[in-house]
Amino acid sequence: MPGIHAPSSSLDIFVLQHNSARDFLSYTAPFLRENEESSNIVLAHALKNVDSQTALNEFSFTAETEIHQRLSVIDPDAHCPRPTKNAFWLTVWSSSSPSRPPTLDLVLSCVNWTLGNYPIFLWTPSRAYAASSAWLQPRVHELAEHLNRCVPPERVFSVFGLTSLVKSFARKWTALTGFVVEHEPFYAALFSQCDKGTFRASDAPLPQGHVLRKAAMADMEPVAQLCKEFADDSIFFPLSIERARIEARELIAHGLVWVYDAAGDITTICAVTRNSHHVSAITKVYTTPRWRRRGCAEYLVREVTSQLLFTFGKQRVVLYVGHENSAQRVYDRIGFVGLCGKDKPESVEDSLELGFVGADRGHW
Repeated sequence: MPGIHAPSSSLDIFVLQHNSARDFLSYTAPFLRENEESSNIVLAHALKNVDSQTALNEFSFTAETEIHQRLSVIDPDAHCPRPTKNAFWLTVWSSSSPSRPPTLDLVLSCVNWTLGNYPIFLWTPSRAYAASSAWLQPRVHELAEHLNRCVPPERVFSVFGLTSLVKSFARKWTALTGFVVEHEPFYAALFSQCDKGTFRASDAPLPQGHVLRKAAMADMEPVAQLCKEFADDSIFFPLSIERARIEARELIAHGLVWVYDAAGDITTICAVTRNSHHVSAITKVYTTPRWRRRGCAEYLVREVTSQLLFTFGKQRVVLYVGHENSAQRVYDRIGFVGLCGKDKPESVEDSLELGFVGADRGHW
């Protein structure tokens, strides 16, 4: 049974706390399935925390009617917010009348991984409503109040998600805790995607002796060095070489990183660390400075995207790219949509990460 935060007296809004990924998915699976691209972060992290049978069966075959039935028998006074040091998820629900089933409005994930705590991730299946402060404010109020009773404020070192949602949450979190937002955003990016219809192949041959391939354990040192350089470039989340080796070993062991091998010189990495049934996310692309402007990243990202779509059967490949990042041109040439000032389909989202001064910095 999830923990529940009592509804607001003026609005029929309530928060459920899910202290296991299985419980979280049991309440959200249909909504995540319907929005598998935009929910990639919260969905993929949850799937990593359940066994394969649960990921395959319960996620695939849970229906909204089952969730409505479960929600109808929850006692609003039965559970209060429960402090925890472990991973958990919060879901915000609302109902316009007692006769109508609640709708899922917001999701918050508070999870960790090998190198420490992740940021707080926010997601909404109701993007159109998220532009309205009148819709957002009461829901964000309930969400932030509940989170503040679950974790010390130092745990919330940053928050990432849809820009309007992140800004609303950050304002409320500062008012609640006194932790102010860092002067500069940690990340301001576009969320883009590529599918079989938008993908653009290329006949350009690789230079002689160069190979695009999955990384092997023999590549751990150069992959670790590129992971470190990538992290150091971000400024906000630097890595020591020792911690970069931990990341590289994990990526290689799970088959989640590809390399551009220039006759034995590993020039570029491309990691794919968030995967669900039909969607994969490219989460790290980096070329060491001495090999830049030679097309390494474009060769590698195009190959990885092609494999994901045409070999592994994914329907979409998604990624985030900074507003000012010249890599937009590379991704645009490969077939990722809504970049380089082009018309943005509805699926292309403006995303933001805001940090909080004085919090305990994690890593992602």
